[in-house]
Amino acid sequence: MATYVERKRWLFLGLPFTFTKYTLNEEKLIRNMGFFKTKEDTCYLYKIIDTKLERTLIERMFGLGTVICYTGDVTDKVIKLIHIKHSKDIKEYLVDQSEEMRRKRRTLNTLSLTQGMSDIDDADLED
Repeated sequence: MATYVERKRWLFLGLPFTFTKYTLNEEKLIRNMGFFKTKEDTCYLYKIIDTKLERTLIERMFGLGTVICYTGDVTDKVIKLIHIKHSKDIKEYLVDQSEEMRRKRRTLNTLSLTQGMSDIDDADLED
């Protein structure tokens, strides 16, 4: 049972002087933000459809990265884990664990067939 707890960091020397914390366990991704007014967002891992890792030159110099998660969640379609350490390990864990959670829950990813079809007329679909 792996649990990752990372903080959003400044790009300057990778110092963790922000009030955003990411917690990742085998079922959920939790993002806590704020100091005076706190906000907590939770996304179940089976809802994560795809992930992407972005690392700028400055992020690479300080051992940081940004993991972008594309989800099927209603409140957050895109979740960014910004300027975190161990970003490659966390991205790989998200990919593997989200697939495992989909298998456990027996969920099915479906694609929207109507998306991108605005150029096709209804007459074309009837043929």
